[in-house]
Amino acid sequence: MIGALMLDIAGTELTSEDIELLGNPQVGGMILFGRNIESPQQVRALTNHMRQIRPDILIAVDQEGGRVQRLKSGFTLLPAMGRFGELYQQQPEKALQLAEQCGWLMATEVLAVGIDFSFAPVLDINAISDVIGDRGFAKNQQDIVPLASAFMKGMQHAGMATTGKHFPGHGSVQADSHVAAAIDPRPYDDIYQQDMQTFIQLMPQLDALMPAHVIYEQVDPNPAGFSPFWIQEVLRKQLNFDGVLFSDDLSMQAACVAGGADARLHAALTAGCDMGLVCNDRSSACLALDSIQDLALPNQQRLERMRGKIPELEIGNSLALGQVWQSHKDQIEQFKDSF
Repeated sequence: MIGALMLDIAGTELTSEDIELLGNPQVGGMILFGRNIESPQQVRALTNHMRQIRPDILIAVDQEGGRVQRLKSGFTLLPAMGRFGELYQQQPEKALQLAEQCGWLMATEVLAVGIDFSFAPVLDINAISDVIGDRGFAKNQQDIVPLASAFMKGMQHAGMATTGKHFPGHGSVQADSHVAAAIDPRPYDDIYQQDMQTFIQLMPQLDALMPAHVIYEQVDPNPAGFSPFWIQEVLRKQLNFDGVLFSDDLSMQAACVAGGADARLHAALTAGCDMGLVCNDRSSACLALDSIQDLALPNQQRLERMRGKIPELEIGNSLALGQVWQSHKDQIEQFKDSF
């Protein structure tokens, strides 16, 4: 059974405390960071160990490309998604081809080391946000939709579920929600037209969404990830989205408006998130975990859709995943090096 909390570990191997936490029914996921990565072989050994203890655990990573990719040594270094947007202005067909290859390549390498999914892609507009920037594919919805669609097609072809972030849109908010409160003063209609359309148009390809830690103050006083209006009224009822909803990291500064880690997790789950993330703070993660022991487990059928098609492979310190992988890798690296 999959629980409602995703947390992390400190090192490249499981400690006795990690093993004990993995046995808690309300731990549903583990997310890996750069500190957990030494080589493909080591990562696969780590994820195998996690599943020996907890076969139903979901394992995730942020492997977007550009400045947000945790798997580096022994893996393909991916371009920022904004590079595809730049190419799209001159060679749209080539940009779409490369975006799909990049989605497949990313997913294939992540799955090979036993990780179910990457929290990708970013669907935010590359507008004024300090934290989004070239993590977004482009500066307008008309370009984001086909590029993100191609990237997700590649991911799904490789056997990985997709997670769009950060609903209903973080790109038009300058503040970095990791370190500051992020507030959007626009009315709902502006958000709907300028940011949400990307998510709406791509919804048929989305297996999961991650709401933004942004307060859209004319709409609701809570950040979107703590808002029954955004999650239950807009996403579930109006847009009929039946995919998984992951909170963004509840240790981020913009989430602190809800109180301690226990209150933040409760706020996210009560609003309608299926799973909450508490990262880089083990004491807060344990506090949050203790607070949900009496809660019912989340929707299992929904969360099972996030399970990746992980191959049974012997992984070395450098990946070698076949001719298609090598061809895609060569083309993506050549494209990345052209900037």
